[in-house]
Amino acid sequence: MTVSLPRTAALGVIAALALSACGAAPDNTSTTADGKNAATAASAADFGGLDALVEAAKKEGKLNAIALPRDWANYGALIDGFEKKYGIKIAVENPDGASQDEINAVTSRKGQDRAPDVLDLGSSFAISAAQQGLLAPYKVAAYADIPEGQKDAQARWYNDYGGYISIGCDAKRVKTCPTTFADLLKPQYKGQVALNGNPTKSGSAFGGVYAAALASGGSFDDIQPGLDFFAKLKKNGNYTPVESTPATVEKGETPISIDWDYLNAGYADEFKSKGVDWKVAVPSDGQFSQFYSQAINKDAPHPAAARLWQEYLYSAEGQNLWLKGYARPALMTAMEKAGTLDKTAAAKLPEVSGTPAFPTEAQQSKAKTVLGQGWAKAVSG
Repeated sequence: MTVSLPRTAALGVIAALALSACGAAPDNTSTTADGKNAATAASAADFGGLDALVEAAKKEGKLNAIALPRDWANYGALIDGFEKKYGIKIAVENPDGASQDEINAVTSRKGQDRAPDVLDLGSSFAISAAQQGLLAPYKVAAYADIPEGQKDAQARWYNDYGGYISIGCDAKRVKTCPTTFADLLKPQYKGQVALNGNPTKSGSAFGGVYAAALASGGSFDDIQPGLDFFAKLKKNGNYTPVESTPATVEKGETPISIDWDYLNAGYADEFKSKGVDWKVAVPSDGQFSQFYSQAINKDAPHPAAARLWQEYLYSAEGQNLWLKGYARPALMTAMEKAGTLDKTAAAKLPEVSGTPAFPTEAQQSKAKTVLGQGWAKAVSG
């Protein structure tokens, strides 16, 4: 299996998205015989039921997705499963893009047939998109089972899968792998510590700074200690600005990578055949858990397919496929109670202790502002 790059920002992506857009969105949106419009359906029931939604989605025949690498949380299997089940082609553009790139694509392509239908965003970016009025309210059948605090009250976004910030380490290149944020400051890790993107654009890198804040006396209300941590890491020469990807790990450019545990665990499997001994640890001093969020573009060119995709992702089949990619699905607790959880896959998840807490919308919005104002200064020089 080929390992693609994780979802990090790439230079020129925003401009490319704007310049490559072409064509107007179809004039005829999916409607039922009695005039129900998929673009305004707030649930499958609103559209006449799941069967009607499937019929309309098949008629559209396509789903536009963005920033979904096949090796990210087992998205390859999800894409293949949806296409096989419904015969609807999923076109994934810019698979290595970041959350902000997704939002930029929605705004720059409004009204065009190449606009994204669906989005998979870092939680703070989903909140921003909702605040900008970019998302369509839609309740999947399992909406009530999504834990409170992990869904928008208007159903414009809701969590899909998540995990913990972890430290991945190439044990063949690093004599003693770090297991805490405090370890990362040790002089033996000079030039070895990387994030997988820019935290002002990437949800995973954003989580890395938040975790560092928790490990350094900060809180959900105060991410500044996380910025200070990376400034110190940069000053002592341990932080490298190289964005960590499977390719940079294989080349030895980023032997220590701060990333989600499900990505690091997945990479460990991939690297075995390439002679890389990739170790994964969830740092006890900065235990930060976060989910990504699903959302539908309010102006989706394929509104029925967009809604059907959501229904698939929140079915037991879809949730278990994320679980097989080492990610913790949003419906994990509900599925465990219902007896539909893949217990074998669940047993392979990286070990953590305690119950995770999550920052509120207001806390995440504040943290994004602080990062936007201070990240470049923290790691410059």
